[in-house]
Amino acid sequence: MSIDTTPEAAAADTAAALDQQAVEQFVMKVATDLGIGHNGVLAYLGDRLGLWRALADAPGCTSDDLAARCGFAERYVREWLAAQAAAGYVHYDPTTRGFTLPPEHAAVLADDESPVALASGFEVLASVWATVDGLAHAYATGGGVGWHEHDARLFTGFERFFRPVLRGQLVQEWLPAVPGLVDRLTSGIRVLDVGCGLGTATILMAEAFPASTFVGVDYHPESVRRATAAAAEAGVADRLHFEVADAASYDGAFDLVVFVDVVHDLGDPVGALAHAREHLAEGGSVLVIEPQAADRLEDNLHPLGLTWYASGHSICVAHSMSQGGAALGAQAGPARISGVVSQAGFGEVTKVADSLLNFVLSARP
Repeated sequence: MSIDTTPEAAAADTAAALDQQAVEQFVMKVATDLGIGHNGVLAYLGDRLGLWRALADAPGCTSDDLAARCGFAERYVREWLAAQAAAGYVHYDPTTRGFTLPPEHAAVLADDESPVALASGFEVLASVWATVDGLAHAYATGGGVGWHEHDARLFTGFERFFRPVLRGQLVQEWLPAVPGLVDRLTSGIRVLDVGCGLGTATILMAEAFPASTFVGVDYHPESVRRATAAAAEAGVADRLHFEVADAASYDGAFDLVVFVDVVHDLGDPVGALAHAREHLAEGGSVLVIEPQAADRLEDNLHPLGLTWYASGHSICVAHSMSQGGAALGAQAGPARISGVVSQAGFGEVTKVADSLLNFVLSARP
């Protein structure tokens, strides 16, 4: 008796051994995820072209109405609206052929000042696709993609993404969580923001505590330029300045050093924190704000964990790897981050606050 060993026979045997119902279910999941991925491009265009804002202002409009309102080609707008209806982002009325962005959805997609604004996340996604070739190269070389090497939409997208969180929690919740800190800031101390980016956190603190002085440092010159312009526009340039420096090259003595979503990005987080410790004035402290995560991978396997792991792969890990670094990742968790802070020579490390997206550590030498 002969045995059929052709590739076709092997494939047939493999197919017969599979749970076909499980295969079909997974096919549908991947097909759904592909739809979500494709619609990410459209959601970004909705943000970039002002479609979300226009739709929020004109509930029940047709594709002709929205196209005329925005001055765009109706055929593209029609397909865009159909995709958003399929995604559940907008509601469609087949009787009137009208589309409505519910106010609850508009708060997320059409208003950058909303505390739940998330449209900027699609701008970040666009920046990641623009540097995907560099990420593929890094897999082969073990190198990385530095923050400065990303598409510029990463910088503006991240600033927009984190601004509502910082505006709602930094001054109102995180700083008051450290005993006595608000009183010191009110009386006047010297504060350093390491890895300040476009300066949002630094400016918020300067606005809230006019008796204190603030310095923001970042190794990316363009971010420093934009942060400086933002400080001038906010009217706080008299007590705040930004300068180009990395996490281990600034000078001066500070009463408070703040790392806002930065430690896990660094090539040498222990070295950066040790440098901060060396530049603390007597009685000074460090505040470390990091993405919310559990300490075990199995406890991070949920939709928010997916967002952090996926974005952390392409941005945070890639940046740290570009510096030959620790690559802690956005889901390092409080135990690992606390350990890094302790390794840098801090004898007192305390988690002082938790929120949906972040946890906060306070550290003293």
